[in-house]
Amino acid sequence: MSMGSGMGPVWRHMRTDRSIAEQKLGSNTVRRVLGFARPHRRTIGFFLLLTVFDAALVVVTPLLVKRIVDDGILKQDSRLVVLLALAAAGVAVVDAALGLAMGWLSSRIGEGLIFDLRTSVFAHVQRMSLAFFTRTQTGALVSRLNNDVIGAQRAFTSTLSSTVSNLISLVVVGVVMLALSWQVTLLCLATFPILLVASRWVGRRLAGLTREQMQGNADLGNSMTERFNVGGAMLLKLFGRRDEEDAAFGVKAGLVRDLGIRITVITRVFAATLMLIPALATALVYGVGGVLVIQQTLTVGTLLALATLLLRLLGPLQGLSNVRIDVMTALVSFERVFEVLDLPSMIDEHPDAVELSHVAGRVEFEHVAFRYPRADEVSLASLETVARAESRDTGLVLKDVTFTAEPGQMVALVGPSGAGKTTMTHLVARLYDVTAGAVRVDGHDVREVTLQSLEDAVGYVTQDAHMFHDTIRANLQYARPGATDEEIWDSLDAAQIGVLVRSLPDGLDTVVGDRGYRLSGGERQRLAIARLLLKAPSIVVLDEATAHLDSESEVAVQRALDRALVGRTSLVIAHRLSTVRNADLILVVDDGRVVQSGTHASLLSDGGLYAALYETQFAVRSA
Repeated sequence: MSMGSGMGPVWRHMRTDRSIAEQKLGSNTVRRVLGFARPHRRTIGFFLLLTVFDAALVVVTPLLVKRIVDDGILKQDSRLVVLLALAAAGVAVVDAALGLAMGWLSSRIGEGLIFDLRTSVFAHVQRMSLAFFTRTQTGALVSRLNNDVIGAQRAFTSTLSSTVSNLISLVVVGVVMLALSWQVTLLCLATFPILLVASRWVGRRLAGLTREQMQGNADLGNSMTERFNVGGAMLLKLFGRRDEEDAAFGVKAGLVRDLGIRITVITRVFAATLMLIPALATALVYGVGGVLVIQQTLTVGTLLALATLLLRLLGPLQGLSNVRIDVMTALVSFERVFEVLDLPSMIDEHPDAVELSHVAGRVEFEHVAFRYPRADEVSLASLETVARAESRDTGLVLKDVTFTAEPGQMVALVGPSGAGKTTMTHLVARLYDVTAGAVRVDGHDVREVTLQSLEDAVGYVTQDAHMFHDTIRANLQYARPGATDEEIWDSLDAAQIGVLVRSLPDGLDTVVGDRGYRLSGGERQRLAIARLLLKAPSIVVLDEATAHLDSESEVAVQRALDRALVGRTSLVIAHRLSTVRNADLILVVDDGRVVQSGTHASLLSDGGLYAALYETQFAVRSA
């Protein structure tokens, strides 16, 4: 065994945050960990059996060397030398085969566990309420599915196998060395506490520096993520802050550089210690053991076996000195994963939920009141380190809202910004649940219908329609995965964008870019309408769908919307009152209440807020 063969695990131990060992874990953590391991228990059992056998093989080769020297070479028995050499070669072959088998089993266990954890977390997060996503930092959440899941996986691969292997190796090698020469063994082992003390001192220093380095790298990553996406890059170019950004990035990168230098110096010092102590112990073996050989207390073969076995104590001793930290690190990773899995969604499907079918599209709000949930109700502090302080109650956003949208009607929601219009539409699709009252679709309380059938019945087009970084075809088929190209073209034509897509070199295979930024605002909106048409919902919500568009794009999008709304119940949020003059019902919302309702003509004649808003917009246009 070479002196450097165990360096990788040693550096991992040194970089481990030892404060983790002091953390308190939930009483059910270990039980739940075993629950995740249960499907892999046979594979884990076989893996541990091979690990024990492989650890026991550590002493075989040194003992064979002892016999080769004492019984073969010194007694000039060439036949025995050849047989024992072949036996040593056979041990090496068996050890290599065991290594391959253990690697394969470790991979099966580890990758299987990662798959189980990732799919469980992903499925759970997918079903969280919208409030969870409005507060959670995406990077922190992704880290749970990557770093923490991999950290948890180590509990059943490297941590479990290395602990068992190190323990067996230490016991077997120690017993054999004591049997060969207890004097030499105890004398050499007396040097290893120096190594353990040094490793703990270096470990504390290195763990702190590594933690700072990881935070520095995270800051660099966040800076690059924010500046390199389309929106961030555009903001940088529009405000011309290149020099300031270069300087700020340089400061952060400089901190990481300086930490890297300090870490390298400390690791080099420890590497020298790591090499020095075993070398001194080896010198003791040959010095003291050589004297004993001369005195004929030991044989030459025994001396060589002791020297070989001594080197094989280094890895197990170092590994077992950190076993508590390794185990706790893995368990803490599990607990961080369980923390996400245990966070309940505020939008649960009732066990007796009914399925909406043949939806006519009647929407009713009955004395609806709503407040947004507090941070501690919907998210984790560790997933929103910046905004977590906002845990106070926001108060009621909607207050006693009552109205009915009959099938096929267009109901417009108008009023000042922050009045609660978007919140009202979110309640229809049950992105949030009402605090009081009820929202009904075709007479069914939305809390008592299946989520899938409700999602199928309601379609949205917002002012910033999201597109995945994929092709036009893939983005449209997200609404209906089985849609044919012919159906896709029909929806594109109806959305007034078919001609444009046909003119593109790649047609439906054109990649729209991050969030659809390769398209203009009007083109992106019309693609969103095509996606809506492909979905064919009975209820349509338009949230400022024509906002921020130029006049030509607005005309094209409005024409597409007119086509999309035919025969469907629609809730339309609009600041430009000219776009909703023909609505069947206009609701004027202010401070979370419906303060007026009626048609455009009746509201103008009644005066009040609607007339004031209309006159203001008309005056601005006239000016």
